[in-house]
Amino acid sequence: MNIQLRLGKYWLYLPLIGMAIFYLLPMYVIIITGFKSFAEIDLKTMWDLPKGIAFDNYVEAWTKLSPSLRNSFLMVIPATLISSALGSLNGYVLAKWKFRGADFIFPFILFGMFIPYQSIMIPLVQFMNSAGISGLPGLALAHIIYGIPITTLTFRNYYASLPQELLEAAKIDGATMLGIYRYILLPISLPSFVVVLIWQFTSAWNDFLFAVILTGNREWPITVALNNMAGSQIISWNVQMAGSLLAALPTLLVYILLGRYFLRGLLAGSLKG
Repeated sequence: MNIQLRLGKYWLYLPLIGMAIFYLLPMYVIIITGFKSFAEIDLKTMWDLPKGIAFDNYVEAWTKLSPSLRNSFLMVIPATLISSALGSLNGYVLAKWKFRGADFIFPFILFGMFIPYQSIMIPLVQFMNSAGISGLPGLALAHIIYGIPITTLTFRNYYASLPQELLEAAKIDGATMLGIYRYILLPISLPSFVVVLIWQFTSAWNDFLFAVILTGNREWPITVALNNMAGSQIISWNVQMAGSLLAALPTLLVYILLGRYFLRGLLAGSLKG
């Protein structure tokens, strides 16, 4: 019986390995193409290994993308931190401090998750122009606002799963509303913060539509610069693939370093209804 259970367990790994290979095939193509010379680029030999390993393509891609890479970090980091902090405060108030209209405000905030980017581009640009906000600050502001619904949902559900007696004991000891958040809830909110930080970082880093509309040539983030690097006549796919890997590395490293904490955050109840 134990042998059958073990065999059944191992058989479960086969479809998982197959799916992992399927999803990693594009990454394989990107990596090997980034090391090929321009003469080796051909659809017929797409899966073949490069004849030699050279880093010229990565050097060229880095030279073209490094200013935009800096722009992406300047935009993504504050947008991620601010939207996460606001979502944490919103979730705390909506979960633990019931007030008149809270049951209306919460779904109203969540409605922002379902508004497509394309539907608000014209009023967004008009608002940014009238407010005198442009470039990377405007792009960061757009991601902060668009990130509030999902961060609020994550923290609200996490805080709602915590026992109310914890707050009642703090109130008896004389803790204020902000004191309870700062000294009790904030220290145990790490799982939810990891979830929203990864989510927001990835969402803002991979954005193209807001970036191409709200920024100019000198403030292009990495996604816009990578698209424009292709050119219009002859595309150097080896350099393009090298640039794609460089653009994907930050989010890839975030998931590698924080992936296990991301799963812990999900299992801790941060996305439970």
